[in-house]
Amino acid sequence: MTFRIRAAAVILLYISIAGAAFAQARGADVYKAKCARCHDDNGLAATPMARSTGAKSFKSAELMKWSDDQFFAYTKKTYRTNAPTDAQIKDVVAYIRKLQK
Repeated sequence: MTFRIRAAAVILLYISIAGAAFAQARGADVYKAKCARCHDDNGLAATPMARSTGAKSFKSAELMKWSDDQFFAYTKKTYRTNAPTDAQIKDVVAYIRKLQK
């Protein structure tokens, strides 16, 4: 019985790690397609488009404090054309967290 519990715990741990990594990979693809034009590949928003739209660096003190829910809500509210789906936004938020490190 103990072996089964340990095996189940290891499997659940693996799934949770793999799931997070997979979400970040999907998030990177969506980010590159829909976000990088303004926020740049590294999230620093050092592009001409960022200057014209007022996009902020994801490494700014303000955005470093934002919760995942704040990123999600802001993206839903401000995205005007070719908006990502809710699932894509969640994946992008996971990727943004990686960029912030």
